[in-house]
Amino acid sequence: MRLNEPRILPVSDDAASEDQKAVLAPFVARGTDYNVFRTMAQQPGSLDRFLSWATYILSARNSLAPRTRELAILRTGFNCGSGYEWAQHVVIGKDTGLTDDEIARIKLGPDAPGWSAADAAVLAACDGLTGDFFVPDPVWATLSARFTTEQRMDLVYTVAQYTQVSMLLNSFGVQLDTGLRLDPDLDRRPA
Repeated sequence: MRLNEPRILPVSDDAASEDQKAVLAPFVARGTDYNVFRTMAQQPGSLDRFLSWATYILSARNSLAPRTRELAILRTGFNCGSGYEWAQHVVIGKDTGLTDDEIARIKLGPDAPGWSAADAAVLAACDGLTGDFFVPDPVWATLSARFTTEQRMDLVYTVAQYTQVSMLLNSFGVQLDTGLRLDPDLDRRPA
């Protein structure tokens, strides 16, 4: 987390316009009207468009296995210093099979002991994409030996999507939802 309070307030039910209510309605119905969506609903047309791509990234249409996808999302969120993203996806990552030990090692990166070659390559790709906006040739070669063309593309798409999400979460000051815990390694709020 970078900020102690939001720069852009989440849309409240009583202050929502008709367009905001419409774009939030599916989230409200599912009980997933998280602060990220309520904040993005300040610009309902962009949230609507954003959801098309975000839904692909988190769907079964993404060719990455859910565990691999969450490995990439968590490393990206960590690299971007997004406490909100990390907190949300720790929960999702555990649901996809990531262990507490793996989640702790994600913060250490691809060189931490215990990663398979495929997992280390995914983490290294995240580091390249969030640091230099490029997957280095040796990492790409390792990915090519273990993942299909579609999976490599979806890895880059996933990291790009969650880099964008982390930027908006950090810049808008989206605060944690009830029940989430801020990882102390991602607490970058001013004292």
